[in-house]
Amino acid sequence: MLTRWADAAASLTPAVRPVVSAPAAVLSTAGPAVDPADPAVVQLAVDLVATMRVSPGCVGLAAPQVGVGAQVFAVDVTGHPKARTTHGCFVLCNAHVTSASQWKAGREGCMSVPDFTGDVKRAGRLTVTGQLPGTGETIEIVTDAFEARALQHEIDHCDGLLFLDRVAGAHAIYPRQTYL
Repeated sequence: MLTRWADAAASLTPAVRPVVSAPAAVLSTAGPAVDPADPAVVQLAVDLVATMRVSPGCVGLAAPQVGVGAQVFAVDVTGHPKARTTHGCFVLCNAHVTSASQWKAGREGCMSVPDFTGDVKRAGRLTVTGQLPGTGETIEIVTDAFEARALQHEIDHCDGLLFLDRVAGAHAIYPRQTYL
């Protein structure tokens, strides 16, 4: 169901877009709702997936992270060791949380905050409603664990928030570890 937007995007050429870093203003500004049928939104969806694919370890990417203030993001936690439930690779427009429970702190990182990670309390059980690019079909995703965390992280980006805005304080921010 979530991949149906790909039909609208099949003829488009994906472009890898540069990822912006904090403190870029677009990262702290809530993006407007979009028309999911707009060809520019469908192209943005394709580009988000392409950019995510070439970024090692990336499980989600929102429009503000590529410099576009808009309510669009891509997620794919397939194969991640912390994922229990996965809906594959998908893009949502104008998404919002309709139900959240089982709150728990967990470590997060972000391509737009490359030097730090932080402990953020997020819902471990989540229901999100959003629209598919291309078709505009409204769908509901019910998920848990790591995919729920990724969805909340990307929705925050669309609302002008970074994970740093959600940490309990400076004691919950850590230098990012680099592994050889």
